[in-house]
Amino acid sequence: MSMEQWNAVDDYLCSTLVPLDPALDAALASSSEAGLPAINVAPNQGRFLHLLARIQGARRILEIGTLGGYSTIWLARALPQGGTLTTLEVNPDYAELARRNVAHAGLADVVTVRLGDAVATLRQMIEEKTAPFDFIFIDANKESNPDYLQAALKLSRAGTVIVCDNVVRNGRVADRDNQDPDAIGVRRYFEMASANPHLPTTAIQTVGSKGWDGFAISIVEG
Repeated sequence: MSMEQWNAVDDYLCSTLVPLDPALDAALASSSEAGLPAINVAPNQGRFLHLLARIQGARRILEIGTLGGYSTIWLARALPQGGTLTTLEVNPDYAELARRNVAHAGLADVVTVRLGDAVATLRQMIEEKTAPFDFIFIDANKESNPDYLQAALKLSRAGTVIVCDNVVRNGRVADRDNQDPDAIGVRRYFEMASANPHLPTTAIQTVGSKGWDGFAISIVEG
């Protein structure tokens, strides 16, 4: 299989199953124009996250890593009336662009973008005794994944779903000799999840327009 074939299948899936959407398309366009890295989830992956949040019945969502707000919009649209989403972003330019994209999508009253280092912000949220979230999406720097998971568990309840993106890293995660900090961060994330008897977890590989990668999915028990 080639990248060309992966892209062709993704194009087919997106054109067939994910209708064109002006707000989402505008978020991608503005992110590209602003020079943001093209590391947002693909449209079919955005719908995947949206459906997971709806299946879970999430009323409170936490997103770690905002970028331009593309996945933020997908997740916020999964919320019922009265639901809220908090998203964390360290880059002030990205955060401001995300706020504009979220507002353009009509979700400014639903989404709160918190600026700052995510680990520090999560620690502050724990100290503030923030109410638990129903669904948590982790998609920031992979080196800090263990810190994100540790904090996510403190901001969870029984039944919370935790999804972590980019856990395959073009296969580097399985190469124990690979000392790339991101691969190490993902491996440590898996080790922590595996060692926690109250966090059943699995992971799936994905191929497509975003290359060879994958998602980890967990549910908090007890």
